[in-house]
Amino acid sequence: MQFDKELIAGKLRRWEQYLTHYRLPDWEDIPDIGLYMDQVITLLKNYLDYLPPELKDEQFITAAAINNYVRKKIMPDPVKKRYYRNHIVYLIVICSLKHSLSIPTLQTMIPVDLPEAELREFYTAYVRRHRLATGYFVEQVRESAAGILDYAPDSEMATGSTTELIVSSAVICGFSRLLAEKLLLLDGKTLENGGSIQLREENKGQENEE
Repeated sequence: MQFDKELIAGKLRRWEQYLTHYRLPDWEDIPDIGLYMDQVITLLKNYLDYLPPELKDEQFITAAAINNYVRKKIMPDPVKKRYYRNHIVYLIVICSLKHSLSIPTLQTMIPVDLPEAELREFYTAYVRRHRLATGYFVEQVRESAAGILDYAPDSEMATGSTTELIVSSAVICGFSRLLAEKLLLLDGKTLENGGSIQLREENKGQENEE
């Protein structure tokens, strides 16, 4: 593979600038007036407008997808074909995580029957964590792409190779998804019914030492 360093550096800098200022909408800013499907799709595309221009033709927010989420009980049913704030919150979370987590895993993370107060609390925490994680991601990319961006490297992860940056990003993506899904599988479990035999034995060993 061959990449133009100046082109890649320019793309990375523009994306960094965009993500640095990117924010999901707060709960209060999401309309609760009952929107029809086409209005919901337009709204979501504005909220999740972080795809590079080259990929925006790939329709990842569609009426068919939303209908499928409703059918599979991943989000509440619309009310007389209208979608309110709670529906849009579910869609924001689903659409912003669908490339990172499987649909069944998302069902575990945000149950379809959450009361409004709990949904608001969950979403408010999600927005904050999304912002923090985005900032962390920007910092890690800046560090990893030091050689491309002409920064002084201070980490073994730093590279001037776009191919190496792609490989690192893909590997981290895979491990991050695996970690998230493994942790979600432990929801409601204890060491006795969720830990491996080795983990239980290690825990017993520590208790004996104490």
